[in-house]
Amino acid sequence: MNDDFPPRPASYDKKVSLVLQGGGALGSYQAGAFEALSSSPYVPDWVAGISIGAINAAIIAGNAPNNRVARLRAFWEEITAPSAWWPSGIGGALALWQQRASALAAVAFGQPGFFTPRTPMDWLSRDLPTSYYDIAPLRSTLERLVDFDRINQSQEMRLSIGAVNIRTGQFLYFDNAEIAIRPEHIMASGALPPGFPPVEIDGEFYWDGGLVSNTPLQYVLDYVPRRSRLTFQVDVFHGRGALPTCLDQVNEREKDIRYSSRTRVHTEVFREKHEVRHAINELHKLLPDDLKQTEAAKRLYNLGCVTEMDIAQLIDRPDEPQGSTKDYGFSRGAMATRWQRGVADATATLRASPWLAPKPRETGVRVFDVMYDLLVQQQGTTEPASALQRAAPSNIP
Repeated sequence: MNDDFPPRPASYDKKVSLVLQGGGALGSYQAGAFEALSSSPYVPDWVAGISIGAINAAIIAGNAPNNRVARLRAFWEEITAPSAWWPSGIGGALALWQQRASALAAVAFGQPGFFTPRTPMDWLSRDLPTSYYDIAPLRSTLERLVDFDRINQSQEMRLSIGAVNIRTGQFLYFDNAEIAIRPEHIMASGALPPGFPPVEIDGEFYWDGGLVSNTPLQYVLDYVPRRSRLTFQVDVFHGRGALPTCLDQVNEREKDIRYSSRTRVHTEVFREKHEVRHAINELHKLLPDDLKQTEAAKRLYNLGCVTEMDIAQLIDRPDEPQGSTKDYGFSRGAMATRWQRGVADATATLRASPWLAPKPRETGVRVFDVMYDLLVQQQGTTEPASALQRAAPSNIP
């Protein structure tokens, strides 16, 4: 336990969840955030993820507490192994070029322990492939780093993985509270077309859950029976940014807006809906007893809720543009830098622990963004305007 974190009072008895967004190579930020959480009073009892978030979530849930960070590091070091022609440890102005070179290498040669390009014979066969890459290496990596028996037999941590049924277009979650989780469930959540092939599970085929929703927040908070929760929402795309000055920055900005907007919409929709639930509950208390017994009042009461939700946002906000290839540039240096940003942001958030402040009685949902608050405090002093512009709380469009 990290002594720098404020103690968790017994009165703060909310369950703790961790929701992890998709984002490919950007997912090492999530691993860093979990490293900080793992030594805090707020170790999650439920972790949910989509795409790369699903892989990180499976590694967390599929290992004993003292092995989780080490297994996450083993995964990220394996899939970002430096090549002989482009070594790790390059910084400064060359770092962006290194990331672009890593992205080109991933496109041409795949990533160790993750995916490999289709062979020429695949393209010459009668049955043409449905993807550019084969993800068989990922299965081997998952089987080596994840204890699926632990996921399915342990009551210690819940795991939920989002994917899309290709035939029906339905978005759904594979949940170890309901089914046995296998490697293919994790692979399906990250099967982004046309790069990766669909994954068959019990006769149905699935693609990456990010096609529909890139965050599992709403699933976790709306799951019935609801419990009061502190949820750490880790996002690897940031909502606001500087005006692009070149095509590469245009492409990067487009990705950030596209994926971060879904997270903000889900957060705001849930906040508004849960506030309505609380208002219903307060209104029901004011009804005369005879009205409470009517069918309409009973239906209304069933729509109410008394659970209280705290959402702590952790959003990766690098100081400089990362380039449009950032989500598939698997350079060791970029991975390590993102990991450390995740550790630093989660550590600062845990030290602040804003959820321990008294809550207004009528409030059902509180959303915290400690790193944004820190940037606001620095505005007009040492913080560059561009960095502040890239940071925004969830309620700012």
